[in-house]
Amino acid sequence: MKKIRVALAQINPTVGDLSGNVKKIVSNIRKAKKIKADIVAFPELVVTGYPPEDLLLKPQFIQENIDALHEIEAATRDIVAIVGFVDGNGGIFNAAAVISNGKLVDIYHKKCLPNYGVFDEFRYFRIGKRYPVYSLGGVNIGLNICEDIWHESSPVKVQAMSGAEIIININASPYHVGKASFRENLVMTRALQCNVVIVYVNMVGGQDELVFDGGSFVVDGKGAILAKGKQFSEELIAVDIDVQGAKFELSRKDKRELKTLMDKDESIDEIKVPSAFLRKQKPAIKRKRRVNLSSEEEVYRALLLGTKDYVTKNDFTGTVIGMSGGIDSALVATIAVDALGKENVRGLFMPSMYTSKESLEDAYGHAKNLGIKIITVPINKLFKVYTDTLSESFKGMEADITEENLQARIRGNILMAFSNKFGWLVLTTGNKSEMSVGYATLYGDMAGGFAVIKDVPKTMVYELCEWRNKKEGKDLIPERILWKEPTAELKPDQRDIDSLPPYPLLDPVLKAYVEEDRSFDEIMKMGCDIACAQSVISKVDRAEYKRRQAPPGIKITPRAFGKDRRFPITNRYKSY
Repeated sequence: MKKIRVALAQINPTVGDLSGNVKKIVSNIRKAKKIKADIVAFPELVVTGYPPEDLLLKPQFIQENIDALHEIEAATRDIVAIVGFVDGNGGIFNAAAVISNGKLVDIYHKKCLPNYGVFDEFRYFRIGKRYPVYSLGGVNIGLNICEDIWHESSPVKVQAMSGAEIIININASPYHVGKASFRENLVMTRALQCNVVIVYVNMVGGQDELVFDGGSFVVDGKGAILAKGKQFSEELIAVDIDVQGAKFELSRKDKRELKTLMDKDESIDEIKVPSAFLRKQKPAIKRKRRVNLSSEEEVYRALLLGTKDYVTKNDFTGTVIGMSGGIDSALVATIAVDALGKENVRGLFMPSMYTSKESLEDAYGHAKNLGIKIITVPINKLFKVYTDTLSESFKGMEADITEENLQARIRGNILMAFSNKFGWLVLTTGNKSEMSVGYATLYGDMAGGFAVIKDVPKTMVYELCEWRNKKEGKDLIPERILWKEPTAELKPDQRDIDSLPPYPLLDPVLKAYVEEDRSFDEIMKMGCDIACAQSVISKVDRAEYKRRQAPPGIKITPRAFGKDRRFPITNRYKSY
């Protein structure tokens, strides 16, 4: 029986920051050596950050990422490092470097390339052809990357059949609700199927619309979790793995089965990794008990991380939010303060003749609770200038949605003026329910730089606000904001339900149509009448042109608008 100590370095790289990412990697290698780890594994494409997208089309970027990898080699004296990078030898590959004792030992090329949802790897990468198994001090280790573990007939199975006792799988697996438990169940299943220990290392951090939640873990051959990292924060997790350390030899049966799993031009390679530095005696690992997050806290922390990283990685000096006294802007402002600190958040209250006294009280009361400065900029005079200017052209016509949208667009202009003058990023406040059906004003409340709750359904907005107040132990978000009827306050006595079905009815229909691609008949069976279902589906389809012009926002559902869901704007197909 042999024992290998593996460190899982779930770190937060920044796309394109090669030197900064190298510093993080080297720092964590040093930390791993201090705890006497034999191997330290980093996430997928950690050198470049993930996803690098069309940076991969730049030969200079590929070469500089390879140069950055070589900078890491010197730090690997007395340890093995598994480092994700882009290999440009013979094409472009999503790759993992095996570096040991100061030298590059081998490079693994990802075999299973995802090309669905937010993934677009066929656009850039070639498919790997090798199934290496590394021998480290007599312990056999397989290495693969992210999607490679999601398929039953995958590199994991080939490497396990070829004698691997430990599989190290490095990842950049983005978050959505329920993804963490789904990953764990998948990896447990794969470990049981192949009777191997699986080390699952995941990236952490925000990158544009995506959030990587970390939560790295190790599963033994019986499917039990040996160690688990935090979600949404950087961490170095160490675990001791007991293995037999026997040299592998394929049986005839294994060879026959492998022929069905491998293409003719693919190979299984046994590679010896220098291991003179391995130590038998190691200090004990202090293990912290991990408590699974509730679904509300998980989503909230994803929104915090996505907001913080978008603002800080893009070097904004602060943020500004249009605070209406409604629940959406209340949630966005609370997230911004929790993510960035109250000193980096400003509120603008922009009342019109339709703004209620309650809205003013709620906006100011909430700003006081958060400790942020709120500035009032009335829009009545500007609105009158607009209507007077347009009066001749609109002569004889009744006021309608045009005048409503003018108010929203005036507010959008004011927000952008503060953004330009002070360098503050405008955080928009529209939720997924509104964005789905186009209940938002283009160049008005959609104007801004980052849409924090763009993928959060309205019913979940309420759940997150209630959870945040419960966590605070008091009404950080004023109680009235949670129970008063939603309204845009763009005309007298306006209510959201005048234009939309109640949100508890609307959100399940939107989930079925947008996220699950359910048919009209299936949606009808959910209790929605014909007129309601047709209206909702029509609104979703017609609003595509608006959503294309919306700022990026954080993905938290299995299927978000944007990279996840790509529908043509010009489209005459009807789903009903």
